[in-house]
Parts: sequence; structure tokens; C-alpha cells
Amino acid sequence: QVQLAESGGGSVQAGGSLRLSCVNSGHTFASYGMGWFRRPPGKEREFVARISPSGRHAFYADSVKGRFTISKENAVDRVYLQMNSLKPEDTAVYYCAFLSSTYQPYDYWGQGTQVTVSS
Repeated sequence: QVQLAESGGGSVQAGGSLRLSCVNSGHTFASYGMGWFRRPPGKEREFVARISPSGRHAFYADSVKGRFTISKENAVDRVYLQMNSLKPEDTAVYYCAFLSSTYQPYDYWGQGTQVTVSS
């Protein structure tokens, strides 16, 4: 059974930083690409960042490029999202997900972690 659990969210002022973590029970991260997604208030869930199974290759949404960094520790089945220079528009619930070989998220979602950025 896949169980993803995100943590590390909180409330920060614009310009601040947060580091999100995602842990898993049931499937090892090593064989999968992983992604971070977010759901802003009143909007659909959107892609934020993804990382290859090896952790060597990453890709970002234009809105976060240069500010967010995704990383992966396969040995401990964790994936991270370092978020710097946060903006109010980054306010959302953030989720991690396993990705298919075509980078689509599998339909396993945790509770997410709330990030609130005030101006």
C-alpha cells in the first residue's frame, strides 16, 4: 500500500524559505521519478517540479524556476522541495507524487502540506 506523507509547510513572509519533505511507505522511491504538485486556493492542482528516478535530472514549472529545488534521497525514500524567495502566489497545499515513465502522477496522494506566504 502506497502512503505518501508530506511535511514542512507553514506560514512565512514573502521572500522567506521553506523545505518540504515527502516520505513513503510501501514502495521505494528509487525506481520512480517523483514530483511535487500544488493546489492554490480555489484552483486546480498544478505541477511544480519533478525529478528522475536517479535524482540526476530535474524539471520545474516556469513559475518556480530558479527559486525551488527538488532533490531525492533514495537511500531513505525521501524527496524534498527547497523553496526560496517565496511569493504570495506560492500559497497552496503541496503534494508529492510518484510519476510514471511519461511523468504523469499516479493517483496516490497524501494529505499534503499547507504553505502560506504573506506579503
